[in-house]
Amino acid sequence: MSTFGQSRAALGLMPPKELPALLDETFLRIAPKGLTKVQPMLDGSSANENVFKAAFMRMKAKQRAIRGIAATSFSQEELSSCMENQMPGCANELSILSFAGGFHGRSLGALSCTHSKALHKLDVPAFDWPIAPFPQTRYPVESHQEWNDSEERRCIEEVRQIFRQRSEQGRPVAGAIIEPVLSEGGDLHASPAFFRDLQGACKEFDAAFIVDEVQTGLCSSGHMWAHEAWNLPESPDFVCFSKKALLGGYYYKDEFQPAQGYRIFNTWMGDMTKILLLKQVLKTIDEEDLRALVADVGERLMTFLDGMSKIYPDYVSSLRGVGTIIAFDCLSPQLRDVLSVQMRNCGVLLGTNGTRTIRLRPSLNFNLAHVREFEFVFEAALQELSSTSP
Repeated sequence: MSTFGQSRAALGLMPPKELPALLDETFLRIAPKGLTKVQPMLDGSSANENVFKAAFMRMKAKQRAIRGIAATSFSQEELSSCMENQMPGCANELSILSFAGGFHGRSLGALSCTHSKALHKLDVPAFDWPIAPFPQTRYPVESHQEWNDSEERRCIEEVRQIFRQRSEQGRPVAGAIIEPVLSEGGDLHASPAFFRDLQGACKEFDAAFIVDEVQTGLCSSGHMWAHEAWNLPESPDFVCFSKKALLGGYYYKDEFQPAQGYRIFNTWMGDMTKILLLKQVLKTIDEEDLRALVADVGERLMTFLDGMSKIYPDYVSSLRGVGTIIAFDCLSPQLRDVLSVQMRNCGVLLGTNGTRTIRLRPSLNFNLAHVREFEFVFEAALQELSSTSP
């Protein structure tokens, strides 16, 4: 009798025989187009950390190939210097590019790529890794097309400039990581063209294109994976997941498979029990057509909030969203906090991020009846605040 459902198996060393089939039925069944490999981890941070490692290993392997040696032909100097955290064994010259406002976790490598709240980073050493600007999109996008296009071009040129400078300095960027929606930084959006251009810049400078879908994956955007809306010419090199996937991990291209075992490794390498639970989640998504429900709910919420923005612009402005990943700004941080507390006191919990943003993150089975309840409470809260404000 299998015991993996009762105790946690050390999948790296002793994977149950059921694991390959279970991965086929879950993660690989919903794999982003063009990606055929998946690596379960524990959470989003550990997924991102190991993606960084895989990107570094691939870049060093390519450098060795240029010199005509195998990926695992390590010199004695490399073997000894890495034990003292020194070059050439430690690739201290390599880096991961991230974006202002992004959030990728709280472990050390991931924290160096996190730029959403000072509280996460205070008192903790950080790697000397580059930070690029993320477009400061104006909403509604159809009314600010010229500004938004110019802003995206500016940001992509700064990305290319970082790639060029680091390459000329002998400190190449091994990968660029980005969220489809910069969630913790204030629910910041960009156009599909921006992400396509970013992928093109990564390709030009031989950096891995890493899409962090920890917050956006598994249908909440209206797609199984939010990056599917970008119409990329090819798949990302990595797609990271967690949260709605119930455990962390990442998809990746064949070329990023390290040449040796134990190089991407930890005790658990995921959790079979969570994969079993995910199997049922995916079954529910299909049987209850939750992707279609997300689209309907998202459209209804956006229409309602747009109406509220016309009546209460101090509390609802710059409305944006994909699927049910929806956010809006208040006139000030103080008004945002007042509205959040008022809603909480009425029994509705809303997320806050950025400096004056409120975000919605309903569950996949949040239906139109729930929307009506939210609408009633939200409008009543705005009426109350407006009647009592000076």
